[in-house]
Amino acid sequence: MKNLLSKIFKKEEDPRKARGLLIFSNTSEVIKAEEILKEGGYQIKVMSPPPQYRTGCDLSITFPLVEQLGVTRLLKEKEISPLEILPLSEERMEPLDICRITDFGEYLMVKAANMKITVHTFTWKIVNISGGGCPDVPYLASEMIGKRISDAPNPKTLGYTLCAYSLSIAFEETLRLMEERLC
Repeated sequence: MKNLLSKIFKKEEDPRKARGLLIFSNTSEVIKAEEILKEGGYQIKVMSPPPQYRTGCDLSITFPLVEQLGVTRLLKEKEISPLEILPLSEERMEPLDICRITDFGEYLMVKAANMKITVHTFTWKIVNISGGGCPDVPYLASEMIGKRISDAPNPKTLGYTLCAYSLSIAFEETLRLMEERLC
């Protein structure tokens, strides 16, 4: 009974921890907005929006809701307008992390959207790049496979497609995991 009542009458959350969600019409707007907001010092994260808010673009940006005014002003100055700005207050509204990690023991695969990067966990060398359907995937793979993740180029510096962007997210997560495991 106590659990049921606590679900019905939730304690008010700290408004400083509340998150908002920016919904865009296309991926290129998300990539531009991410760059602008990070340069502006905002703590944001690119995620997959809840299914009911997908507009053909499977990416969205979460941000601290208390900074909504500053976020929207900065984007307006740069002539980028989200389709919607939503508070993330309900469980069904939670965006999905676009990174998925599969640990095979000797190998670790990190998937972001449809792109996957696989590394050998002892050497941290990239052994495979796969997924996507963009024409630059073979080029990205040829430039990265066989290199230690910390020595490989970030895919964002090699390509400008959605696949390069998604692979960059997986690449950065793999770097973070390597640093975490080696410390």
